[in-house]
Amino acid sequence: MTYETDETIVPERPMAMNGPVEGHPDDLTLIGGIGPKIQVLLNELGVWHYDQIAAWSPENVIWVDHELNFNGRIVREGWVQQAA
Repeated sequence: MTYETDETIVPERPMAMNGPVEGHPDDLTLIGGIGPKIQVLLNELGVWHYDQIAAWSPENVIWVDHELNFNGRIVREGWVQQAA
């Protein structure tokens, strides 16, 4: 999967939440490549749960990758697959 090189995909912000469901966020650091600092950045974008990341479309991946200036890191590290 190499979303970042596909010029036909238009970035789209993924579904964001104001906070975690029932006040209990998932520990996103269990996904390889996400550490405590990245977890905070994702929370600031409204991402609190594995199922949110698992549901990311290629358009969402590109949006988050660009927003966090990750240069394809999300695809390389397989966040969506790990979250699923």
